[in-house]
Formats: sequence, C-alpha cells, structure tokens
Amino acid sequence: MSTHKSTEASVLSRRDLLRNGVTMVALAAFPPVTAAANPEVTPKRNETMVTTATTHPDTLPPSAADAIRPFHINVPDAEITDLRRRLAATRWPDRETVDDRSQGVQRATMQKLVHSWRTDYDWRKVEAKLNALPQFVTNIDGIDIHFIHVRSKHEHALPVVITHGWPGSIIEQLKIIDPLTNPTAHGGSASDAFDVVIPSLPGHGFSAKPTTTGWDPIRIARAWTVLMTRLGYKRYVAQGGDWGNAVTEQMALLAAPELIGIHTNMPATVPDDIAKALQYSQPPPAGLSVDEKSAWDQLDSFYKHGLGYAQEMANRPQTLYGLEDSPVGLAAWMLDHDASSLALISRVFDGQSEGLTRGDILDNITLYWFTNTAVSSARLYWESKLAFFAPKGVPIPSAVSVFPDEIYAAPRSWTERAYPKLIYYNRVEKGGHFAAWEQPKLFSEEIRAAFRSLRA
Repeated sequence: MSTHKSTEASVLSRRDLLRNGVTMVALAAFPPVTAAANPEVTPKRNETMVTTATTHPDTLPPSAADAIRPFHINVPDAEITDLRRRLAATRWPDRETVDDRSQGVQRATMQKLVHSWRTDYDWRKVEAKLNALPQFVTNIDGIDIHFIHVRSKHEHALPVVITHGWPGSIIEQLKIIDPLTNPTAHGGSASDAFDVVIPSLPGHGFSAKPTTTGWDPIRIARAWTVLMTRLGYKRYVAQGGDWGNAVTEQMALLAAPELIGIHTNMPATVPDDIAKALQYSQPPPAGLSVDEKSAWDQLDSFYKHGLGYAQEMANRPQTLYGLEDSPVGLAAWMLDHDASSLALISRVFDGQSEGLTRGDILDNITLYWFTNTAVSSARLYWESKLAFFAPKGVPIPSAVSVFPDEIYAAPRSWTERAYPKLIYYNRVEKGGHFAAWEQPKLFSEEIRAAFRSLRA
C-alpha cells in the first residue's frame, strides 16, 4: 500500500533491543544482560530492561546465531501503574455532534473502555495465559522473531504457521490453539490435529523492531519460511488474514516445496476492472451477480469512509507520536479499523454479549501499549508496495473462508479467478475481520475442513 522502496535491514543493536516494552526472562543457561553490564542504559517508560537467553547475534558462533531461545513475559508493576495514571489523566474531547459513528469512535464508547481499563482490567491474567504457552525467540535476518509453538499430542499433526494482522497480534489466535492442537476435545478427530506456530510480525508485539527499511510482506514471508525450516518441518501449511494474508500469499509465491497449501479469511480477489472503477469513483460494471454487487458495496464504503487510517500509516507512520504517548489515543486508533468491528466492540462496551469480551479487546490494546509498538507496527503500511486486494495468482492449493462482516465478502467467482488451485471455499454465517478472535469455534472448523484434503 506504499510506493516507497525497500533497502536491506541491518542487525538490531543491543541498545535498541533494550528498548522493547517488556522483560524477557531467560529460561536457558546463559547469563542475562543487566544494567550493571551495560551502565549507559537507564530504563524509562517502554524502555524496560530486557534479558535474553543469548548475547547479541553478531557475537555468536554460526550455530548459536540460529538458536531458538525460550521467552517469558514480565511487565514491571511500575509500567502498569503508569498506564493507570495516564488513563486517569485523560483529557477528553467534546462529544461528537452526531448520534452515530460517522465522526469516528464515540466518546461514550471510549469512556466506558477507559473505565473498564482503569478499574476492572487485569493484565496479569493474559500475561499468565501467554506464559503458560511455549514461547520462543529466534534471530532471522538480523531480527529477533517471537513466536508461540504448540505441538499436538496426536501423531501426524499437520504444522500450520498462522500470521496476524493490524491492529491484531498473537492475542487474536489464542482461542484457536487448543481446538487446532487438541481437536478431539473440541468436536474434531485426531486426524484433524495441527502443530501450531504463531509468530509476531516484526515491529509488532514481542518481535524486535526493524531499525532500517525493508521489512515488507515479502521479506517477512522469507523469514517465516526460514522459521518453519528451523523448527524442522518438511511439510506444512500457512494461514492468515489482513497482513497475515499478504504474508501467507507471498510465502506461496516463494514456492518453498515444504509449503503445501494456504488458507485465508481475507483473500485478495478484487478484479482489475472493479478496482479501477472503485479508485475513480465510477459506477459498478454491468452484470454483477448479487454476491459481486454486495462485495462492491462493501468495498465502495470502505474506500470512501474507512481507509483513512491505512493512508496515514502508509504515508506518515512516524507522525503518530500521540499513539505512543496516550493509551486512550492508541485505543481509539485501534478500534476504528473497520465499521463492523467498531460496531461490535461498541456493543461489547455497552454490555452486550458478543464474540469478544471487554477483556479480549483490552488485552490486545494493552499488548501494543506495553511493547510500545504503535509506530513500529504502522511502518508495515509504509513498507509494503503490494496492491492489497489485487489477485496474486497463488500457484499452490488454496482455501478461502468468507466471513460476512469482513471488509468485503469475496464472491466465489472472484475467488476462483484469484486462486487457480482453489481447494476449498465456504461462506460462514457469522464473523468479521478478527475471525479467529471473535468466532474461534467456526474458525477452527474452517481450518480443519480447508486442509483436510492435503493430509493424505
């Protein structure tokens, strides 16, 4: 979504490594990096001391540079106290002058969110949930990549690498780990089991932040291919939505023989004539089917009213200082991703029962806050030169699940043209952009069905 050129990224320096927003506690027998060992570092907010299981990758022998190191999260109490202080000091704007969300995230929604964030929310619960999972970091192409890796107890489990998007994170996929790795406990059979790998995108969550340009979806796809090889997998599949779809499609285009198929819940299928007409505000082409016209209407609304966040991040990600300084500013920016998701989240904070809970939503926002990744994650929009919804001609078996409240519900006719080796297509009855997070049961069933034919 950007026209900027990419250049080779350099290795992350130790000083920059120390600027992550959480503490990584070593679980291996290597001495930690401490303030005494590096006296020039004085931790500040979101510059919390980091200890790792190895020294800097430049100083390691080749075998150690590829090491997979255990990872543990421990946000200091002072960071949590600082967050609550900032929330209490929020300076609120006037109420919107309309009775709907046409001017953005409504003040009443944000005030309910902040009240819950200050009084009811407990970060330690999600921290404990994450620390109960096998988490690791490994250095790939000069960047420390964080990932969750859960192996199934069932024999012949199919490995899958699942990639999140923005404003998502590994939080999105937590609910699908057990249904995929332990399907017999969730209505599936042992033959449906997966080994699950969930990386954090560079500049997102607990992965390191690139310090030079070049980390676009193509480079990330190469890194994921290295990751799966490093984990010893000779045959695997990949899944993604949002940026996760862009990365997953690029993995397919790299044609690594180990990748035998992909699944996406946000496919890139928009034909050239449709894209051109939308770009220039022309009427829809004649002869569209009912599903195609519905997709046109969704895209037309998104391009006219919902693309502002992406345009800003694609052009001026560094300008978003307010997201790093104000937790309320960060939360509002993340909530206003797409109209359907914002409507759902607003209902949640109005007390309605939905696929997400208040805690779910705050877990994801708080992860971005403590890791100080609002701007570093936004840079992916600046880095990418891909036409986001344009078909890429994916050459390997592909599966598509269409959720009705996605940015657009891809018609089968467009999908078959975009994915020449389409092995599965299904329109589900409920769910939106954050499908795995919002509808984990449906989503898990879709992944099982999507890849069943590739298990032979």
